Amino acid sequence: VQLVESGGGAVQPGGSLRLSCAASGSTLDYYGIGWFRQAPGKEREGVSCIRTTDAFTTYADSVKGRFTISRNNAKNTVYLQMNSLKPEDTAVYYCATVSGCRTYSGPRYWGQGTLVTVSS
Repeated sequence: VQLVESGGGAVQPGGSLRLSCAASGSTLDYYGIGWFRQAPGKEREGVSCIRTTDAFTTYADSVKGRFTISRNNAKNTVYLQMNSLKPEDTAVYYCATVSGCRTYSGPRYWGQGTLVTVSS
């Protein structure tokens, strides 16, 4: 299984980015796909998750109302639309297959990560 993230980059505060996570196989083979991030000097944290069957979603409190996760099972791709970006959103963002979305549990297959930098 291979997951490939794309869409990262540098943006000013208040800007937007859309991250993509493309899977080599069918996303329906997995319970869910989660987005995680790791900022410099901090532990990796779960940001958002989507259940591939029914699109049930979860979000970290820090991104609720600003980020939106979605999936296109026909394209085996999960997206993370990030709006109203803040400097504290700066991190490397990873997608991973998960066995539970509420607690981002059981991450197994990971992408290589994509860097998001929010700075003026």
